[in-house]
Amino acid sequence: MPESGASRASISNEAQAAVPTTEPAARAMRRTGLLVTLVLGGLTATPPLAMDMYLPSLPQVTEALHAPAATVQLTLTACLAGMALGQLVVGPMSDKWGRRRPLLIGLAVYVVATALCAIAPTVEFLVAFRLAQGLAGAAGIVIARAVVRDLYDGVAMARFFSTLMLISGVAPIIAPLIGGQILRVTDWRGVFVVLTVVGVLLAGLVWARLPETLAPADRHEGGVGEALRSMRGLLADRAFAGYMLTGGFSFAALFAYISASPFVIQEIYGASPQTFSLLFGLNSIGLVVVGQINGKVLVGRVSLDAVLAVGLGVVVLAAGALLLMSTGVFGEVGLAPVAAALFVLMSAMGVTLPNTQTLALLRTKQAAGSASALLGTSSFLIGAVVSPLVGVAGEDTAVPMAVVQVAAALVASACFMGMCRPWNRGAGVEGAGS
Repeated sequence: MPESGASRASISNEAQAAVPTTEPAARAMRRTGLLVTLVLGGLTATPPLAMDMYLPSLPQVTEALHAPAATVQLTLTACLAGMALGQLVVGPMSDKWGRRRPLLIGLAVYVVATALCAIAPTVEFLVAFRLAQGLAGAAGIVIARAVVRDLYDGVAMARFFSTLMLISGVAPIIAPLIGGQILRVTDWRGVFVVLTVVGVLLAGLVWARLPETLAPADRHEGGVGEALRSMRGLLADRAFAGYMLTGGFSFAALFAYISASPFVIQEIYGASPQTFSLLFGLNSIGLVVVGQINGKVLVGRVSLDAVLAVGLGVVVLAAGALLLMSTGVFGEVGLAPVAAALFVLMSAMGVTLPNTQTLALLRTKQAAGSASALLGTSSFLIGAVVSPLVGVAGEDTAVPMAVVQVAAALVASACFMGMCRPWNRGAGVEGAGS
């Protein structure tokens, strides 16, 4: 299938002089799918690994540092907050200085912060180091999306985002398993040692194999004021803001599942931890498989807006079914129907999340870093705000989770229909020749 528009911009002669790369190197990177996938996939997977490999060691940290469990939980909150806020800083930096320099600086700080986590003497130091780890790790998230925007356009960009969805879907599944195996041979500090080694290896791969992808002519010369004006301009674009909010509230429905499903599946429906792990894995596989169908089959044949509309509709229906089951409309239901509805909801995320990112980034060419920062930060912040709501009614009902998911899905759909208005822009990104 032809893919005109698969590569958007070439590296100019000025870029060759400014950074250690050449125009043929950047073009070769666009042609070498495996190399691009390894580099950007590694950047995308590192933050989930940093978050989730650490989870099995939380009880050990509580005991080793003589800290309350609630305080130890702040180490997770600090890392998540750092990842959200760091994107707002690194994204505009990459629009001003190019992608390579801020990324390498971020990876260097990430390695140092992770190593410091391994030797943290108190929980207060650990919280501070985890915040720094999240702030620096945000560079990988935001710049990976910006590099995709630099290298690809239209159909090719949508397909590549579906590939990144595969990686980001697998990483949270395997991270706790890796962390558990590490704890068989060492303690919680060993988890951070492994993460430090991973960071060093990734930094070396980026240094050796990732050329600069943003030409000097496309960079912003201003400072903070210019970055804020750039973000304000993006937010003033109704369609961009619509896709951003659509993706953010879709992520909120996903985050509600992540936050509440361990309690709902195990405490309310009586499943064992092993059963919960199996269902969590199956749901993640559903997200990954649908994401690959989106990238390999649908993109290039069907409008991205049309696929996104169907995905949002499926999320609304699945969340609505969960709400009806949790409120007893269908009488007493077992685990199987609930698990099936959650599987459908999670699988639909495989088309909603990558397509909202693609459609939003297609709205900008000169500020991909700032755009990527807004997309990432909004998703993290919206998810963090709504996730506590899943427990407001106590431990005896799954209604709050379902209510949050229905509300988030409906708001996402309203933002898409009311702000993006795809019918006013033609068919969107569809055929390979579009």
